[in-house]
Amino acid sequence: MQLSNPASATSSQAYRADDRNEQVLVYLNGDFVPRSEAKVSIFDAGYVCGDGVWEGVRLVKGRVISFDAHIDRLFEGANAIAMDIGLTKQQVKDVILRTFEVNGMHDGAHARLMVTRGLKKTPNQDPRFIIGSATVVCVAEHKVVDAAAKKRGLALHTSTIRCSTPDVFDLRLNSHSRLNFIQALIQAIHVGADEALMLDTNGFVSSCNSTNFFIVRGGALWTSSGRYCFNGITRATVLRLARENGIPVHEGDYTLAEVYAADEAFVTGTLGGLTPVAAIDGRRLPTEGYGPLTQRLAELYQAYITAPAV
Repeated sequence: MQLSNPASATSSQAYRADDRNEQVLVYLNGDFVPRSEAKVSIFDAGYVCGDGVWEGVRLVKGRVISFDAHIDRLFEGANAIAMDIGLTKQQVKDVILRTFEVNGMHDGAHARLMVTRGLKKTPNQDPRFIIGSATVVCVAEHKVVDAAAKKRGLALHTSTIRCSTPDVFDLRLNSHSRLNFIQALIQAIHVGADEALMLDTNGFVSSCNSTNFFIVRGGALWTSSGRYCFNGITRATVLRLARENGIPVHEGDYTLAEVYAADEAFVTGTLGGLTPVAAIDGRRLPTEGYGPLTQRLAELYQAYITAPAV
């Protein structure tokens, strides 16, 4: 079945359309090329079998949010799969900054840096068939969250696809291989939801297919143990801000039944920050959007990302 409306305004990653994005220049292995001309070989390891890692970063008022944390996560992921990026951390940061600069971006922008193992002699899994160095691509876009979509809140659907254990597939890797999450999202889309809520292998709530998940119960912030969910940088920031501001935090196992009885819920991600959840499995939450604690945390996060660089 073909899925329509690829730029759905109900997605957790919904953003306002911007015609300027058709003219952006893309960084591709040391060169900047027009978006329409940015191509890699069909023998690239990323195309052949999703062999690579990536990071998405957000530019706000000239500042890349949590820049060092994103670059550290990228290099940790590359190290885990024994892939040599071929650049230092500072050089990778420079690639991202130059990509923003050549496109005249200073605010309201997002970049996705993608690194694959590179060109292969033949389309197979074996990394020993790599020819040359890694492929490094950076795509920057004018990207601002759709405020109306955020205000409405997301509808989630609990997927039958489980978040995996690290010995099966480590979710702490920002890998190009995302098929399990795409499967979960497709299940959600087919029942009219916006994103999939995913459980871990023990049946406890873990994360969504592309974002981290939180609920509010009795004035306290709840999220998963972190053992089976994305190593979310926005997630970590929200937890830190909550603790610094005296908000009780529960990090641990909890069930779908406890989610259904939540007062509020939201998801976190680099582009969207905090996005409220209105319904889960067809059950409307009492707030259906920005509840009191979600609103407070959203304000704390906004103050963090707009604070002057130090």
